[in-house]
Amino acid sequence: MSTIGTPTPLATVEEGIPTARAQRRGARTRRIRGSRPGFLTYAILGAVFLSAVFPLYWSYVIGSGDSTTLRKPFPWIPGGNFIDNAISVISNPAVNFWPALWNSIYSSFLIAAAVVITSTLAGWAFAKLRFHGGPALLVFVIATMAVPQQLGVVPLYILFSELGWTGQIGAIIIPALTSAFGVFWMTQYLRQAVPDELIEAARVDGASMIRTFWTVGMTAARPAAAMLFLFTFVGAWNNFFWPFIVLDRQNPTLPVALSLLQSNYFVDYSIVLAGVILATIPLLLLFIFAGKQLVSGIMAGAVKG
Repeated sequence: MSTIGTPTPLATVEEGIPTARAQRRGARTRRIRGSRPGFLTYAILGAVFLSAVFPLYWSYVIGSGDSTTLRKPFPWIPGGNFIDNAISVISNPAVNFWPALWNSIYSSFLIAAAVVITSTLAGWAFAKLRFHGGPALLVFVIATMAVPQQLGVVPLYILFSELGWTGQIGAIIIPALTSAFGVFWMTQYLRQAVPDELIEAARVDGASMIRTFWTVGMTAARPAAAMLFLFTFVGAWNNFFWPFIVLDRQNPTLPVALSLLQSNYFVDYSIVLAGVILATIPLLLLFIFAGKQLVSGIMAGAVKG
């Protein structure tokens, strides 16, 4: 007898459903297991890690030696003179280490905080507000990133010279209070992280635009703002070009102060690199304590809201 058109028993169908689901789960499990990094991935990551750590290790090795360290074959093991070299840097009257350290901390913190505030406000306006000329203005802000800093040094120096601010720490803080990259970064992040429906719900509840920004925008922007703060702080801390031009030896930042260690006819690189390590320690501590926010900011920026 022909079985064409005979309906399949319901029990057989129900038994087949779990089997199909189990097969799909097994296939997904195999794909996930197959996506685990292999030896090549770990080898590349290890090479990148070593290339990033080696300059710091090399600086510490030379900074813990003496003036004859570079005349020998490269010593792979650190010496025992780092504390003495660090004390020489700190006690050098030409360096003014502690005032320079305070100037770097003070100016870098103010610059990073101001960039986060201004960039978040501008990013909120470009991402969530509708006004005439907004896209064109955003393109103009991004285009300013292509202008080299060196082009504005002469007129900027003339301006601060007329104001009598040369040699003052405010001369390096005022020009850096805003950042085109920060505006672009926060615009892109807020555009994806904050749904328009959430803003509309806040406005229906009677919240003003400022309160909506503070309660909705700032809450959503915390990971990206923390990452922007860290990168801006590091950039301001390591900035050498403009502070070297506008500041003097009595009121320098730490990179400018450490450059004075090379002003003699004979340069003791063990002292110079001991100063470099001292200038790097605050940044390492910052990344250690703020590493969780940094990772969350990177992951939040990598996933669309």
